[in-house]
Amino acid sequence: MAYVITQNCCKDTSCVSVCPVDCIRPASGTGEFTDTEMLYIDPVACIDCGACAEACPVDSIYYEDELPPELERFRDINARYFEQHPLEMDIPPACPDHPAIEPGSLRVAIVGAGPAACYAACELSRIGGVEADLFERLPTPFGLIRAGVAPDHQNTKAVVDVFGAAFANTQFGCHFNVEVGRDITHDELLAHYHAVIYAVGASKSRELGIAGEQLPGNHAAADFVAWYNGHPDHAHDVFDLSAERAVIVGNGNVALDVARVLLMSPDELAKTDIADHALAALSQSSVREVVILGRRTPRDAAYSVGEFLALGHLPEIDVVIDSDDLTVKSDDDIETALKVELAREFSRKETSPERKRIVFRFMTSPVEVVGDERVMGVRVITNSVGRGDTVVSADIDDGAELIETSLFLRSIGYMGSAIDGLPFDDGKGVVPNDDGRVIDSNGQPVPGVYVTGWIKRGPSGVIGTNRSCAQETVARLWVDFDAGLLTRNVGHRSAVGELLADRGVQPVDWQGWLAIDDVERTRGAEVSRPRVKFVGISEMLAAANR
Repeated sequence: MAYVITQNCCKDTSCVSVCPVDCIRPASGTGEFTDTEMLYIDPVACIDCGACAEACPVDSIYYEDELPPELERFRDINARYFEQHPLEMDIPPACPDHPAIEPGSLRVAIVGAGPAACYAACELSRIGGVEADLFERLPTPFGLIRAGVAPDHQNTKAVVDVFGAAFANTQFGCHFNVEVGRDITHDELLAHYHAVIYAVGASKSRELGIAGEQLPGNHAAADFVAWYNGHPDHAHDVFDLSAERAVIVGNGNVALDVARVLLMSPDELAKTDIADHALAALSQSSVREVVILGRRTPRDAAYSVGEFLALGHLPEIDVVIDSDDLTVKSDDDIETALKVELAREFSRKETSPERKRIVFRFMTSPVEVVGDERVMGVRVITNSVGRGDTVVSADIDDGAELIETSLFLRSIGYMGSAIDGLPFDDGKGVVPNDDGRVIDSNGQPVPGVYVTGWIKRGPSGVIGTNRSCAQETVARLWVDFDAGLLTRNVGHRSAVGELLADRGVQPVDWQGWLAIDDVERTRGAEVSRPRVKFVGISEMLAAANR
């Protein structure tokens, strides 16, 4: 018997370090990123000890005899990985912890409160003597874990529990509701901290660059996600749900999340922590079909196998596949092969006009958003494969098709934004860096300034990917500390609070967040939901100061 890793795997690798027989793959060293979507357990080597399941922060590991029906296929998926990649004992050794330091000799500011920032906080808080403060513009922590993970993925959100010890550490302080660049500047941070780590993510959505994008009804999928998750910046957004069809361009996990939320029944949504305003709007939605456009084939789709597989278990929702390329190739890796196999299986299932549906249109690109005063449709063309597997797009005048819709969402990736006082690569949307050390236009390190997460490496990976990323950045910080490069005289730690108070800023500390969290959970318990979120800053501040 063996344990099995399933859909919600976050690649945090907490399970890897506790496995006594080293049978979880693929694993990587600090700063190294594997190219698989999840981790796998070798069913032959597994000794059934359960240590991995206890360590998993998102409850994605099951004893194989206890797999829920919708996850049973992962037993085969785990085994198939090791058929292609026989187990070898090659786990790189973990980086040793830095020795404790003299209190006051290193004070670090972390900007942001998403998973990248939280993992950086965990790395620093383990070392005695380090002082660290986190700055976040919202009164709530956890970034996209709170505002980006789909509301029906509660297990995934549970990863925040691994950060609790770091935030409760007496060496660590929180300044939520403080925006760097508005309430305190980069230079002021450097005046009070020996080092600053930026973990601000990549919040800008890429644009398609096609005609009609300015029309109302065309939105970034990320804005729709933020809306249904109750992000204060998007709580008052309005989305037209009056038509029976919505169209999404892009086929990553975000696109699948959006499609699922658009089609789920109000009763199912009401069991989640979806924002009340979104629940009310979606309960009155007319959307019955979501068309997902992908410019390449099913084998090139960006969604994960787990998320794609889960669509087949949605009640009263058909999955329709529009593709002629549903044959597994001999050189396909396991995840690519599974995507193709699943697409073929979906294509053979019987559909019904009585059910809602998700339609995958592969080898299809939008070329124009159509409408007078608002979106009325999307004009698309069919692509073909040229030499070297390059995608060749047809001419817009040669057979373009109009897909009628009043809601068009683009889910084609993210870009970071420039940070005042730091160099920036506009093309890549990241802060130039060398393994986390920020570098200037001459390739020289900017003293005391570091990055981690998407602003460091671009928008790639899952939640747990940020753990290795943060470890790499903090490791570079320790190299600089040991070399005497972070020994500047800085202002007293308490001076930061005094500066913010003089400016009328109302920081929320960790206890303030716990108060918000408690009220949200209490409100949720009253209606049998995980939580009922606050979506306004003033509400959050009132709860924090109770």
